[in-house]
Amino acid sequence: MTILKIKKVREMKDEERSEKSRELRLEIAKEIAAAEVGGNIKNPGNIRAMKKSIARILTVQHEKKDGESK
Repeated sequence: MTILKIKKVREMKDEERSEKSRELRLEIAKEIAAAEVGGNIKNPGNIRAMKKSIARILTVQHEKKDGESK
């Protein structure tokens, strides 16, 4: 999983951002489920990075939405 930079997120289309957000949420759910079952997480910082990427995506989506409504 790569960390999404804000510049890359802004270059994405709306559909791409939505799809990437869904993928990241699914990956986070898998990582958390694996940890709860007792599995060893390879990289605990990866969950945090994915959450930050989702936050960046949502930020850009809200910026676009606010820009259109004005």
